Amino acid sequence: MQESARVAGGRPLSAGHDSLAFGVPASSPGTMYALAISGGITVGPREGREILFGRNRPDVHVCVGENDRRVSRSHGVLSHRHDRWWLRTTGRVPVRLPGSRLLFAEDEPIPLTSGYTPLFVRGSSGREHLLELYVTGQEGHGPLARFDDPTQPPKTWRLTPTERLALIVLGQRYLLHEAHPQPLSWRQAADHLAELQPDVGWGAKKVEHLVVAVRARLSRDGVAGLTRDEVGEPVGNSLNHNLIRELMESTTIVPPDLRLLDEQDE
Repeated sequence: MQESARVAGGRPLSAGHDSLAFGVPASSPGTMYALAISGGITVGPREGREILFGRNRPDVHVCVGENDRRVSRSHGVLSHRHDRWWLRTTGRVPVRLPGSRLLFAEDEPIPLTSGYTPLFVRGSSGREHLLELYVTGQEGHGPLARFDDPTQPPKTWRLTPTERLALIVLGQRYLLHEAHPQPLSWRQAADHLAELQPDVGWGAKKVEHLVVAVRARLSRDGVAGLTRDEVGEPVGNSLNHNLIRELMESTTIVPPDLRLLDEQDE
C-alpha cells in the first residue's frame, strides 16, 4: 500500500489510533489532528500550511474513502491562515458538518473552532466516510488531567458485541450527526442487521428484545428516561432516543464505530 503525502513538520497517526472524540495529548495551541479510518496526521500551526484529504492516497495527507469512487481524489483542504484553521471543499460531493451543514466546492472556506469536529463525505451505496478533526485551544491540550479531584466512576457502559452492533445500527443516524435524528424502527434495524449477518436470524422482535434488555439494565443502574413510567404516553421513539443519547454522551458508542458496519459488510 502506498504511503500518503507528507506535510512539513507533520506526524502520522496510525489507522488504529483512538477516536479523537476522546481528546488529544498536550500540544501547542492551534495544533491540528486529522484522522480517518486509514490513519491520519497531526500538524502544528503555521501560516500557509495545508492538509489535503481525499481518495488518492499518494497525493493527499489523509486518505478518505480510498476504495469509493464517489469520493474525489482530492476532496478537501484544511489550511492555516490568520491564526486559524479553515476548511474548504474541493470535491464534487459536499462535506457534511455537525448540524447537517453542507459545505460545497463553490462555498467560501469556513473557520474551524477549537475542539472536536467530525466531517462526513457521502459515498456510494449510502456509505458515509468519517474524517475526525481536533484543533487544540489556547490551553494546548484535550481534557485536563485533574490529579487532586475525586475519582468519578466510569460512565462507559458494557455491551456485548451483539448488543453493540445492534445499537450502532439502531442509532446510526445519531452517529452520522444528522440534524434531527431518530432511531431506526425495529423492522428497519432488523433488515439492516440481516444484511450484515444473514445467518443470525435477525427479526424485529429479536432486535426489540435485545434493546429493551439493555434499556432495563441501564435503568436499574440509574440512567433516567428509559422506562414508560418516566416518559409517559405517548412514548413514541423517546425511550430509544434517550438510550442512544446516553450511549453517545458516555462515549459507549462514538461516530468511528460506524466502521463496524463496513467491516461486517465485507
